[in-house]
Amino acid sequence: MKLIIAIIHERDKQKTCDALLEAGHKFTEVASTGGFLRDGNTTLLLGAPKEQVDDVMGIISSKCSTREQFVSQPPPDALGAGGMLLTPIKVQVGGAVMFVVDVERFERV
Repeated sequence: MKLIIAIIHERDKQKTCDALLEAGHKFTEVASTGGFLRDGNTTLLLGAPKEQVDDVMGIISSKCSTREQFVSQPPPDALGAGGMLLTPIKVQVGGAVMFVVDVERFERV
């Protein structure tokens, strides 16, 4: 048994969750925030047999795409002491970060 932890952008949540459910995968969804832009994310926790890990990761990869976004002012703590940024900058957002962890024991009660 494996635990897949997938952190995805909020914009990709619905289509990713729909595709996982359609393929018969169960998961727990946790709202999260992070990264440079403090954007909304969703963390998915999925338990799966070793044989299904590639299928789950493939579904998530196919539904979570990176895209460019212009940011006019990042959070103040991202610039350092006294920093000021006035020109919009282009950053990449979206995609997915996935971790696969061995599960020593699993019980459903």
